[in-house]
Amino acid sequence: MKELHTGRMYWPETVRKPMLNDPLTDNISAQIAILGGGMSGVTCAHAFAEAGFETVLIEQRSIADGSTSSNTGLLQFSSDIMLCELKEQIGEAPAERFYGSSKEALDRIAQLASRLPVDVEFKRRSSLYFASSEQDLPKLRREYEALLHCGFDVEYWSAEEIGRHFPFRKPGALVTHADAEINPLKFVFAMADEATANGLRIFEQTEVVRHETLTGARHRLHASNGCTIDAEYVVYAVGYEPEALRGKLRKADLNRSYVIVTDGQSDLSSWHNRFLIWETARPYLYMRTTLDNRIIIGGLDEDQEQPVHSSRKLADKGEQLLARFSSLFPGIRAEIDFAWNATFGESLDHLPFIGEDPACPGVYYNLGYGGNGSVCCMLGAQIILGMIKDKTPHPLPFIGMRDFAEQR
Repeated sequence: MKELHTGRMYWPETVRKPMLNDPLTDNISAQIAILGGGMSGVTCAHAFAEAGFETVLIEQRSIADGSTSSNTGLLQFSSDIMLCELKEQIGEAPAERFYGSSKEALDRIAQLASRLPVDVEFKRRSSLYFASSEQDLPKLRREYEALLHCGFDVEYWSAEEIGRHFPFRKPGALVTHADAEINPLKFVFAMADEATANGLRIFEQTEVVRHETLTGARHRLHASNGCTIDAEYVVYAVGYEPEALRGKLRKADLNRSYVIVTDGQSDLSSWHNRFLIWETARPYLYMRTTLDNRIIIGGLDEDQEQPVHSSRKLADKGEQLLARFSSLFPGIRAEIDFAWNATFGESLDHLPFIGEDPACPGVYYNLGYGGNGSVCCMLGAQIILGMIKDKTPHPLPFIGMRDFAEQR
């Protein structure tokens, strides 16, 4: 079982953890079996249970114990790869469809959050995406034109305009509207509760060790304790644990990122409308506020798969993040209350892996690799639901399981 994070995380302090679900102790069957109890798995399970499918969810740890707990809760339609760059990579129409579909997925998260019985701290926010250097300005202008052409609500701010709204100046920035923030842990727990009310069965502390394809287009999952799950369809929503994918994701890398959360602030008036903030540099700094007036700051990504175990290094990275923040907001005197380090996955083409295994009909994957993973998880849930329920073809085939066929 891969370790996905180290340090002290903030979100578990904001919510009472629900009672554990029992592990699997009998042989069972269902229409849909979902592996993974994080953001991607629970989002899928909620969609299928709401649509009336007999659904089971299998989690080897506990619900939301993996990457979801370390998720910073920024929700943006923009990806780590700019729209103008994605157009060059896959073509104008596919790139615009992906960005448009990401915006629709974010809107769906907003709709779901508004009707859940629990306040999951969803708030619409605008984003400031600033040029880290003068050299990035031409690319930022191209991105502005690409987003504008695609119909997105976007503004271009000069250095002077940035300085009128914030206590710092940068060469230029894009301001995108209709992004959002959320408490990812509350969101996943609330979705799991509602899905359970709609018939979802959840089994925690249950590790699947073998996948057997049966006759009649059915699948059998074997748990480590000898129990089995028979299903018509299997969805792998295993986050950043590639061993569960039997080495298939050749075009994906695992890296690690650092995050701090500050103490509560009495005055955030210098932070214009509590924008989400990020930058063009790679790796990039990203920041947001919380409803209790804390500040979440992340970045300093490293090309290392395992989280850091050195408390000294974690503390040093935390101080570096705080120093970066203080250089932008010198009037805010913040101290670090929480600091952690987490593994995250990135595909080499900066797109998620969503779709059916071309060599194994009935087996699907919802893997929100890269930036904007939470939005991609919702996008994947809706795509897979449509492919199974309505038998529709993949609407975005370029984010399908593009590695798999060449490895069989």
